[in-house]
Amino acid sequence: MQPKLRAPKPAVPFHIALVEPEIPQNTGNIARLAAATQCPLHLVGRLGFRIDEKSVRRAGIDYWHLVELHTHPDYASFALRHAQSKRGRVRLFSAAGSKSYLDADFEPGDALVFGRESSGLSREVLDRHPDEIYGIPTIGAVRSLNLANAVAIVVYEALRKTGVIARSALEAPDPDAHPEPDEFVR
Repeated sequence: MQPKLRAPKPAVPFHIALVEPEIPQNTGNIARLAAATQCPLHLVGRLGFRIDEKSVRRAGIDYWHLVELHTHPDYASFALRHAQSKRGRVRLFSAAGSKSYLDADFEPGDALVFGRESSGLSREVLDRHPDEIYGIPTIGAVRSLNLANAVAIVVYEALRKTGVIARSALEAPDPDAHPEPDEFVR
């Protein structure tokens, strides 16, 4: 096994919140990102798929047990719980954002909130935090980025800005470990 580049677990993680996600593959990819970055994942509102053990196993998601998962019946419940925890601020990410995600002053504990694939965050959610709406600039004529890609871009920028991934180092391989299967055949 080759050594892997690892960063230390942040003392206070970022929280990824998906409001009414519709596409299970996107949420699966984001769950993997959440597990890899130790960010709790919050699924908010009505989901466009099931997340029971049988459905997750059928989808081939073998890392679901590594995700710190929280579900909330609606955005108001999530926002209240996040505020009560005094973890951090709420940062919204939307194609309607007029400020770049690169200009966000991320702090550990912030909730990074993303909307559904088809329509993004509702006007009601955007109106709750009008000064905390950020977008990811695109160069081409596409309307927006894929949700899983957008979440990955923002999470890694937040980790970079707060210095978490700056402390990364190669982890020595465990000689007794079984090799992990590669996702791609070489």
